[in-house]
Order: sequence, then structure tokens, then C-alpha cells
Amino acid sequence: MDDTAPDGATAQRPLLVFDGDCAFCQAAIQQIRDRARPQMLAAPWQSLPEPLIRPHLQRLDREVLLLDGETALCGGASALARFLGSSPARRYRGMALFLRLPVVSLLARQIYRWVADNRYRMPAGTAACAIPRTPH
Repeated sequence: MDDTAPDGATAQRPLLVFDGDCAFCQAAIQQIRDRARPQMLAAPWQSLPEPLIRPHLQRLDREVLLLDGETALCGGASALARFLGSSPARRYRGMALFLRLPVVSLLARQIYRWVADNRYRMPAGTAACAIPRTPH
């Protein structure tokens, strides 16, 4: 089953959008697909219609987003937890619930941020995975 949305349609359910230029991101999403078999769709943001992603470009370079149409429902660890929670397998839905607990979700956000900032150093990561630095 191909979990990508070829035309970017998200009318039936939310869509997890990730960086298709990052090999680490692609591998991570594929691991979740292979193991948890989430019912939610996932697609690289680069394959979606420009009007759909335009409002979210700054965030899309830094985190996965869960989109419902043009609305970003959540991003980062929260979006991955919801993606995982759409699995038909009870153990993955349980993991998703665990990730939503207040203290755990705070820790998950910090871990997600660290991994995102260092994704080019992760297995399957390449220089293309590096997050562009913005001047402060």
C-alpha cells in the first residue's frame, strides 16, 4: 500500500508532511510505515501543491507537520505521535498515548528538536538533511 497522497488531497483524513529531500526523514517515516502501518497518509512536502504548503514553508524545513487541508494541526513530536496513533496495532496506539502524557510530551518535543537539529548526522542522514541556519 502506498501511503503517499499523489495530489495532496487531505479531505478524508489528516496528512503527515515531511522533508522529502532528507534521507533520514524518509527512512524514519518508512520505518513507521513498515512497522506500525498507520492509517494516516504521509507525503513529502515537495510533492504537494504549492498553495497547500506555502503558508508552512518555514516550519516544513524544521519539522514534520500534520495538515488538515491547509491547516497545520500540529508539528514535530506531536504530529509523529498522532501518525503513530493511527496504527491499527494496539501497541503503537499505546505508544502514541504514552507520548501524549504531559511530562513525556515535553521530553519528546526536546528529543525531537535535538534529532531534527542533528538529522544530517543520523543514520541515512546526508548534508541535504541539515536544517538551514537562520540569523538571529
